[in-house]
Amino acid sequence: MSGKTVNSAILLLVLGNAMALISDVFIKLMEPGAPILQFAFLRCLITLLFLLPLARKIDRTNLFGGIKVHAIRAHVHLVGLLCMIVALSNLPLATANAVFYAAPILVMVFSVAIFRESLSPLSVLAVFSGFAGIIVILRPVEFNWAAVAALGSAITLAINAVMVRKLPKGQTTVHKLFLNYLLVIPMSGLLAVWEWQQGAIWHPEILVTAAASAFFILGYNITVLLAYRQVDANQVTSAEYTGLIWAVGIGWIWFNEVPDWWFLVGSLMVIVPLVMIGLNQRRKSPPRGFNPATREESRVASVEA
Repeated sequence: MSGKTVNSAILLLVLGNAMALISDVFIKLMEPGAPILQFAFLRCLITLLFLLPLARKIDRTNLFGGIKVHAIRAHVHLVGLLCMIVALSNLPLATANAVFYAAPILVMVFSVAIFRESLSPLSVLAVFSGFAGIIVILRPVEFNWAAVAALGSAITLAINAVMVRKLPKGQTTVHKLFLNYLLVIPMSGLLAVWEWQQGAIWHPEILVTAAASAFFILGYNITVLLAYRQVDANQVTSAEYTGLIWAVGIGWIWFNEVPDWWFLVGSLMVIVPLVMIGLNQRRKSPPRGFNPATREESRVASVEA
């Protein structure tokens, strides 16, 4: 599966989204009251170690190019990771992931606000339908801190996606990922120490959970990289939304989380307009580049071909 054909790229994205959901499952399986700051630090550290064998793809002559933007993105990523942990720990797996899909919608909104881009009528429909869909999924009567955390995670993903444009053009994906995790280690380490000083009990299994989560999310990053390197995003981006199917299936089978009609209707309101954007771009066959409908620029927020 090289990702050099449309079919192989779609298969890579389907498998990659499954790996991302497995990473989410490991987070969701953590015991109530687990030290989440320690988990976040360990996952960042282990991910950095996983990247070391790919160090040859890092430009050592300009290692810290764009350091200010990288530093901001790294700490926004840390906030998003903590929000994601809270959301996955307290919301059904499918519900949390459905809210995460607000990220591509927010990317469009931020692109208009920051870069003065114009939205097509279909994109405007996606924005309004997406936000309405999130409200339908969460429902005001069930709106709690976990829901706020899920929205917070989506916002951080969108911010990081938009900030990708401010990074040096010549940097490889590995270079960007390496700096992202390197720069977040000090702050995440301080937070982990603070949590420990506050009486948080160390759970040895946190190390295994962090390693597994880091491994599978990095696997997702690699599959996305391979898929979008050889094939135009507009040809395969709709395959990204199989992630929600994985979330429903795994949540139903593993956690006995049966989706209700509110979830199904709200999810369709979020996903359908985004898929329509992808199909419309495919018909127009635009040049390769930024695609606001793809999770390559939203959930991962740092994986570029």
